[in-house]
This record gives sequence, C-alpha cells and structure tokens, in this order.
Amino acid sequence: MTLKFVYQDITKMNVDAIVNAANKQLQGGSGVCGAIFEAAGWQKLQTECDQLAPIETGEAVVTSGGNLPASYIIHTAGPIYQKEGKDASELLAASYHNSLKKAVEKDCDSVAFPLISTGVYGFPADAAVKTAVKTIRQFLAKNELTVYLVFFDEALFTKSQELFQ
Repeated sequence: MTLKFVYQDITKMNVDAIVNAANKQLQGGSGVCGAIFEAAGWQKLQTECDQLAPIETGEAVVTSGGNLPASYIIHTAGPIYQKEGKDASELLAASYHNSLKKAVEKDCDSVAFPLISTGVYGFPADAAVKTAVKTIRQFLAKNELTVYLVFFDEALFTKSQELFQ
C-alpha cells in the first residue's frame, strides 16, 4: 500500500509491470511510448499490441514485458486534453484505475506509471499529478501494491514530492 515518486528511466525499473501511455491504436509512438517499445523490442511488442487494438480512452490492456526487466506492460490510452474537455480528468483517472486493476489481475506486487497524457496529449502536468495521486491512493486503500509514479522532469518531480509526499 505504498505510492513512491521516482525520477528515473521507467524502462529500467525492476518492477512487475510498467504502464505505457499508449494511443488507442496501440501503435509504437514517441515520448515514453517510443522509449518503452524500443527497450522492450519494437517488432515483438507491436505484434502483441496489434492483437489487442484498438482500445478506448481510459481502457487498459496487458502484453508481455519483452526485453524489459518488468514482466508485463500495461497499455492505457489516456485522454487528449484539448479534445476531451471537461471529461479529461475523469478519463485520466480511469486510465490509472483500469491499469491498477490489470496489475492486480496479473498478481503484480509492483507497478510503475509515467505521467499519462502529459506529453503530446497536452494534459497540464500539475493537474495530471493531482489526478494520478488521488486515483492511486484510493486504489491502494483497498489493494496491496507498491506503485511508482515515474517522473521524466526533475523540477516537476521535486515540486510533486513537496506537495504530495
């Protein structure tokens, strides 16, 4: 029942599952998604994803971890901030919640999340951290799991630690 903030490369984390901030077609992309595909083995991972696509915003699906230290990759399609408008926060919470449910279904003890939707999907980072922390804490109140929120920006990592830990 722990939430930890870390500033490191999510693809190198020694956890049971990592979460990929995916698109609805589950196509390898840029940002954290591209880094995960690259580290896991692009071709094999894309083949697995093609069998599961498409998914809806807020939905989560699971593939193997490929060449990663993690056993599983949980792919979730976060909201595009400008497109989803007032529903964006609710959809972002669903991405976190549904990913956590998949981790529990796979008997994971630990899972690492990037900040979903904060890259090209344009979700404001401060609001995204707030939604992530609230959703994860609610889930951890009823489930045994160690959850890592992985930051790629050191300033946001420091600020978030001060606010939420």
